[in-house]
Amino acid sequence: MTAPLLSIVVPSYNAAAWLERCLDSLTVEGGEVEVVVVDDGSTDSTLVLAQELAARSDGVVVVHQENKGHGGAVNTGVVHATGTWLKVCDADDALDPLALRALLARLRQWQSDGCAPDLVVTNFVYVREGSEAWRSLGRRALPLARRRPASRRAAHTVRFHGLLPEGRIGTWDDVRRFRADQYLMMHALVYRTDMLRASGTVLPEHCFYVDNLFAFEPLTAVGSLTYLDIDLYLYTIGREGQSVADDVIVRRLDQHDRVNALMLEALPAEGEVCDSLYGYLLHYYLISCVVISTMALRSGTEQNLAIKDGLWRRMAERRPDVHRRLRRTVLGRAMNLHGVLGRRVPVLGYHLARRALNLN
Repeated sequence: MTAPLLSIVVPSYNAAAWLERCLDSLTVEGGEVEVVVVDDGSTDSTLVLAQELAARSDGVVVVHQENKGHGGAVNTGVVHATGTWLKVCDADDALDPLALRALLARLRQWQSDGCAPDLVVTNFVYVREGSEAWRSLGRRALPLARRRPASRRAAHTVRFHGLLPEGRIGTWDDVRRFRADQYLMMHALVYRTDMLRASGTVLPEHCFYVDNLFAFEPLTAVGSLTYLDIDLYLYTIGREGQSVADDVIVRRLDQHDRVNALMLEALPAEGEVCDSLYGYLLHYYLISCVVISTMALRSGTEQNLAIKDGLWRRMAERRPDVHRRLRRTVLGRAMNLHGVLGRRVPVLGYHLARRALNLN
């Protein structure tokens, strides 16, 4: 039996309200797509629903495990995946079916040509819960040919024009410098499965924000990459209690910090990887530091301010080279100003950036 081109891992915890719509957008006849639903010890009807959907859909595999958190569910999905390439899609999100078919066509061509890029980067679309775009996710009742791309029905699409090799397979030497607001989130990534496994990436269990590590640690094993300008991933935002909501981030800042420490541990030494990759990894790690520092200052609690100070102290102790370099950046300096000004400037900058860049 021919292995599928693409495995899509769907970590699912108490996702009964969204799972059918998600799987509706992922399943493709013909055996090219394998959907691995990992029920992470749900206490609602997620497991039963997943099994019912698998019984009537091609290529859907259901794996049940005791609760291990998002990272543990992704780890399990990677173990069970049999496709040449792998993508993660959270159960409350979806993929655009037209874009998925465009991706499969390129994967099919690369396989036929005997070339398999380690990393394929695509666009992702912020879809606000309750919007027209959100309500139409996974609707098979709408003929695909008549559907408008989700990017035209949603507020914001993240693209990577001019940053990555487009229309060809390149290397990190072809990657240009990212702006302060640009980085490769998990939603944008399709990894070659055997490369991902060879990277040795294992996400921490029972921890939020492991997406950052999934989009960081494997990159040191990526030798070839390409960018497809397709609006593939439909990322739901605006739901109360989401892990990316400001108030939730503040409450879970210790878990953000746990991931930050693992990112620092995974960061190679200068010279171990090419300069462009090292520069990008520093850029992404700095973004993590800025998010944690800003949210700590925004909350103003002793506990969170201690997390912020501990982050920069940990960096100075474990990687003084990284600390010196990041402290010299504009963002690094802003995060370490003293006094009242030091608390107000980063928070004001965050609010301005959120409004200007339409941040989630």
